[in-house]
Amino acid sequence: MELYVIRRPSAWANLSELEAAGAKSARIGNEQMSDRVRWIRSYVVHEADGRIGTFCIYEARDGDSIREHARRVGMPGEEFYKVATTVLVRGDPIPQTAAAE
Repeated sequence: MELYVIRRPSAWANLSELEAAGAKSARIGNEQMSDRVRWIRSYVVHEADGRIGTFCIYEARDGDSIREHARRVGMPGEEFYKVATTVLVRGDPIPQTAAAE
């Protein structure tokens, strides 16, 4: 499998919608397509239009697998890029709310 970044701009109205889509995405990926796609992580962003978008990191067999997974979930899946290499300067920071717990 190859590593991909998937851009899903302004796909959700709010974080509740995103949470529901994420649960469905994980279920479909894990139960129906585990040999074709593997969700690694997502970066959730506030879009200029007030909606929620994501940059998702996936392992996938190919672009068709990314498109099929997105179709089954009912979310955007046409804007994706194969990762050439990774440059890691630091790991993701721990959010302040998680650090306080």
